[in-house]
Amino acid sequence: MKKVLYALLIFSGNVISQNASETFYSTRIINAHSNEMLGDKVWQYRIEHRFGDMLGDAGGATAGFGFDNAADIRFAFEHGLTDNITVGFGRNKGVGGIYPSSLLEGLVKVRLLHQNKEKKIPVSITVAQESYYSYMKASPNVQSIANFPEASHRLMYGTQMTIARKINDRASAALIPSYTHRNYVLPFEKNGLFSLGAALNLKVTKSFSLLAEYFYAFEDAEIKPIETNSMALGMEWNTNGHNFRICLTNARGFGTVQYLAENDSRIADGQLRMGFSITRDFKIRRRK
Repeated sequence: MKKVLYALLIFSGNVISQNASETFYSTRIINAHSNEMLGDKVWQYRIEHRFGDMLGDAGGATAGFGFDNAADIRFAFEHGLTDNITVGFGRNKGVGGIYPSSLLEGLVKVRLLHQNKEKKIPVSITVAQESYYSYMKASPNVQSIANFPEASHRLMYGTQMTIARKINDRASAALIPSYTHRNYVLPFEKNGLFSLGAALNLKVTKSFSLLAEYFYAFEDAEIKPIETNSMALGMEWNTNGHNFRICLTNARGFGTVQYLAENDSRIADGQLRMGFSITRDFKIRRRK
C-alpha cells in the first residue's frame, strides 16, 4: 500500500501542469475509463467488438486468426447530465464459459478534479461506478459462476478511479485504482478484487494517438495468476463527433468486472485478440 501511495505522489508531483484539454481523446483509454467526460447534454452511442483468440488452440488460420469468433460485443448509450456527471446504459455479450453472459450494464461517472494551471490543480480525477446484471438462463453446471443459486448472484459491480495528468501537448498518463465485486464466485475465488492500472497516451498528430494500458491484480497468484492480468496496446483516430480505436489485448470482456476479475487469458498461449470501438457524439435539439 505504501508503494501505491508513493507512486501517486510521484505521479501528481509538485510541478503545476497546464490546463488539461483532451488529456485523452475519449472517455475510455482502451479497456479502462479515462478522465474525459461527455459534455453537458451530449449523447454518445458506442459500438465495441472484440474478436477471438489469434493463436493457440482456439485461433490460427482455420479460425481466421480470431476474426471468425467474437469474444465480446457491446452496445451502449451514454449521456452527459452535466459537464461533470455522465450516466450510461449498455448491453454486453459477456465472456461466457463459466462466467455470466447477456449482461445489462449501468454506469455513473463523476469528475472530482480537473487539471488546471491557474487553480494549481496538477491532476484530473474521475470516479466511475458500473453495475451489471446477467439475464442469461442459469447454467445447470454447479461448477459455473453462471449457475446462480440465488437471484442476487446475477449482480456484479466495478468501481474505478482515474487519476490522470496531461504532461504536455503530446503525452498523458494515468493511474487507475479499481475494485470489483461479484456476489457469486467459485469456491477458490474471492468476491472482491483490488487492481491498480497504469496507462499512457502519446499523441502522434492532432487526431491520432498511441495507447498502452496494464492492470496488476492484488490477489493470490494461485487465484489470479499474474500472466492473466489485463494488458492492451491500441491506436485511435479522433474526428468531429467520431472516435475509432483498434487494439490488441489479452482481455476478453469490456466491463471492469470482465477484464479484471474474469480474465483468464494468457498471451503465451496465443490468447491475444484484436478489438475495435466506434463512438458517435451528438446532441438532441428541440425545434423552436
